[in-house]
Amino acid sequence: MHLSPPLRTTSATVMDCAHVVLDPTHLKRTLLIAFVVGSWLNLFNHADALLHGAMNAPLAVKLALNYLTPFVVSNAGLLARQRQRRDVD
Repeated sequence: MHLSPPLRTTSATVMDCAHVVLDPTHLKRTLLIAFVVGSWLNLFNHADALLHGAMNAPLAVKLALNYLTPFVVSNAGLLARQRQRRDVD
């Protein structure tokens, strides 16, 4: 018979996630991923606007989201892997 682990409080889960995400080794890797992928996305999608100096608020938001998105995705993958390891152990 498979027993489910006891339920945990939301605050404990958030703290566990923050502990994993903010670990210096993980943070260095996820920030590097965000920088590389975000830079590529910005160059690929917005190079013409950037080269013509067409900076405005909507473009700034798009540029920021191109860095934020891979940061969030890489952290989601990290947390999923951590959970998988915890469930196996």
